Amino acid sequence: INFTLRSMNPSPIPDYIKDKIRQQANNRCGYCLSLQKYVLGLLEIEHIIPKAKGGSDDEHNLWLACRLCNGYKGRQTEAKDPETEQIVPLFNPRKQIWSEHFQWSQEGTQILGKTPCGRATVMALKLNNLIATTVRQQWILAGWHPPKI
Repeated sequence: INFTLRSMNPSPIPDYIKDKIRQQANNRCGYCLSLQKYVLGLLEIEHIIPKAKGGSDDEHNLWLACRLCNGYKGRQTEAKDPETEQIVPLFNPRKQIWSEHFQWSQEGTQILGKTPCGRATVMALKLNNLIATTVRQQWILAGWHPPKI
């Protein structure tokens, strides 16, 4: 299935770069790992360092995110680790390995942070919000979740 959606408004990011990002990200959100084929709506090309904070449209600053994760992330690049109370950088899905910073809860509906970066990202992006956990429960029943990492 081709999930490329062409916009009527020209984007500064060329379509071939968007397609490349989707392929590199395996068509899943870099934060909650939701797969495009299970998400209602197109996964978005997000800026790891937001443009509002000096980030660029260069490929190395782009990744794939679902609408919820991208919306909660907004302009954030760092957040407080609830365990250490220290301000730490948010997870970078392009440079860091998901399983080193996160794991699934035993029942598979929640993302648990394993590191200061992971815990801060879980809180800042609200990775266990009610919508996400409710959908994950249904995905588990369908045999679609948790995703293989």
